[in-house]
Amino acid sequence: MGRVICFDIETTGLEYTRGDRCIEIGAVEMIDGQITDNTFHEYINPDGKIIPPDSYMVHKISNAFLEDKPKMATVAPKFLDFIGTSPIVAHNGADFDFPFINHELQMIGLPQIPRSQQLDSIIIARNRVFGPKSYSLDALAKWYGISLTARADAHGALIDAEILAKVYKELENTAPAPDVHEIIEKQHADFLKHPKIGTNFPHRQFPAHPDEIAHHNEFIEKITA
Repeated sequence: MGRVICFDIETTGLEYTRGDRCIEIGAVEMIDGQITDNTFHEYINPDGKIIPPDSYMVHKISNAFLEDKPKMATVAPKFLDFIGTSPIVAHNGADFDFPFINHELQMIGLPQIPRSQQLDSIIIARNRVFGPKSYSLDALAKWYGISLTARADAHGALIDAEILAKVYKELENTAPAPDVHEIIEKQHADFLKHPKIGTNFPHRQFPAHPDEIAHHNEFIEKITA
């Protein structure tokens, strides 16, 4: 399996196209399916972007707290050094984390995380886990019996990255679900192998009783008279 990085971000909001910024990055290293003690964690000054109350209630990170924190131009190179060329996992990453962090990297002229390195655990889960009503990180953690005590009060990038690493480890040990179309084709093939399908049986005859023939002939005479 080699080295894999699980990461998460916290932001001022959900729309980087409208100026929202990344304010925290957390990442956890896994080697050969085992979570190591090697982590990356930084809070980031959003460079004047105000954190709205609804976002604050999710992660409890305030502008006042971030005033003395480094800006993305300082944090990003260290983050890229940490992940290197390893595959990097984010939950719902294809729709949120990867576009968001790549936008941040683009703004400061750094190379973006290539598609070839990106893994989205929510896509993996949908192809391997059947049962949860939701595929959120919380739902999958509960499904696998992973404690969420650490995030009882608020979300945090490193906390969520650690939970994600535990979920990803379980996903890697869950066999991929067979393709539905493959199941249907196999069932169809098995059906055709049934001994009563496609074989020639003796033609069974059930001759009519003479009384039935007589009644039939009377009926025909009446309707044709």
